[in-house]
Amino acid sequence: MALISIIEDFHPLGNAKLLSRAEALKPMLHHTIREPIGGFRLKDRYSPEASEIVLGQLPHMSMGKGENLCLDFGEHLVGYLTLELSYAGSHPDAPAFLKLKCAETLRELSENSQEYDGWLSHSWIQEEYLHVDVLPCRLVLPRRYAFRYLKITMMDTSPKYKLIVRHAECRTENAADWSRVAPLRSGDEQLDRIHAVSLKTLANCMQEEFEDGPKRDRRLWLGDLRLMALTNAVSFRNFDLVKRCLYLFGGSRFPDGRVSANVFTKPAVEADDTYLFDYALLYAVTLEEYLQDTGDNEALDDLYDIAMQQVEYALRTLDDTGCVGAAAVQDCFIDWCDALDKTACATAVLLYALRYARRLARRKNDWSQANFLLQQHDALRRAAMARFWDEGQQCFVSNGQISAASQVWMTLADAPSPQQSRAAMEKAAALTDGPRMGTPYMHHYYITALLRAGMAAEAEAHLRHYWGTMLDAGADTFWECWDPEHPDASPYGGSIVNSYCHAWSCTPAYLIETHLRPKEDTIK
Repeated sequence: MALISIIEDFHPLGNAKLLSRAEALKPMLHHTIREPIGGFRLKDRYSPEASEIVLGQLPHMSMGKGENLCLDFGEHLVGYLTLELSYAGSHPDAPAFLKLKCAETLRELSENSQEYDGWLSHSWIQEEYLHVDVLPCRLVLPRRYAFRYLKITMMDTSPKYKLIVRHAECRTENAADWSRVAPLRSGDEQLDRIHAVSLKTLANCMQEEFEDGPKRDRRLWLGDLRLMALTNAVSFRNFDLVKRCLYLFGGSRFPDGRVSANVFTKPAVEADDTYLFDYALLYAVTLEEYLQDTGDNEALDDLYDIAMQQVEYALRTLDDTGCVGAAAVQDCFIDWCDALDKTACATAVLLYALRYARRLARRKNDWSQANFLLQQHDALRRAAMARFWDEGQQCFVSNGQISAASQVWMTLADAPSPQQSRAAMEKAAALTDGPRMGTPYMHHYYITALLRAGMAAEAEAHLRHYWGTMLDAGADTFWECWDPEHPDASPYGGSIVNSYCHAWSCTPAYLIETHLRPKEDTIK
């Protein structure tokens, strides 16, 4: 089911002071030049030619009508392409009609975009059709791409000449300062590789703001921001970028003060007309964690009231059971899973956020608010346990459904006792039916809940399996959605629009650094 919101005549509430401070925090982007490491001809679907092309052969290889050349840049890149094109044969007497396709994975490269019929726009597919009138030429493509592979197909031309690609390069850009990070060399090859790919994923999503994905949607989402900020704190430590994002969310909001689920920054900053109940609550969580890392009193003073507004709005949604009501539950994301009943999760996320909001109030010396939040927290905890905890089954049941997500969020919210948390997470680990976790976003919280329940061995095993099977499937940055048993899964109606470098997938480095294999020498 699509979480789409369209509000007619939506006019966000702007705060010029916050937006001015966000603009001042815009990062300097780092650039490198990357060239392909090789290439191949793509014959059939999912079937590249076995023998790869040596780059030195490129100036001598020609393409006629219907032929293609696939360039492999060897790693996932975000940036701008330049092609130097020439010809062999007679002087060109007609334009070269080309199709260029950028792809993050070999599978995506091979998919037929004309077969996609999902609910996300077809325009996200990175394909270009263009006519080249004059050869030789240096073709600088204006659009930024996220890719590893570039497929060039000669759609049509004159029989008098063939096309030659003399040179190709990508000018990459991101805001990640790699000089601040050293590779993890724990001696554990799998964990070291997961750690490295995790940081590569984060780096390629660090642009002028933390993007959820550099291919799609290429903007700032609040749920992704929280996870990126955690990983950034143990790696690149670009806290100005975290602050900028917090100010962007605060600087453009719903007219009633709610924080939007995501924010556009071009051509000007504007909140999207999408509200997600759980994402908005994570604003207070992300702000408190940022303050733990920085002690930034300016940010506390500027953003405290906005964070409290999100919690107070959520408290107004409680129903006569004392838990989050049905209307607010409908505004929850939690995970891409249509079958998931999110009632227990929504209540647990509010309980979780109240803990962080109380910390903010204490930082602010707002003792009246801190006491109010404590009362609300205790009342909500009692209501949640009364409604959702099943003593006989030793787990949380949400409107008759037992799911991993309900056990995870109730455990993270500290609703049950430590013994009950462990029982709930053991139940979650043993589930073989019901709604499946669909995204690395949910799997991150699953692992943190295992850790909170004292199940560190199970947490590490799950991280190795989930992100490790992604590596086995060819990931050189981590993906937006992944189910090892259903590798073609997509919440959008077709995997060709899936993001294969996605912000919420970057947290293994955070988990490894802080919980599983702490290493003091990974930050210079």
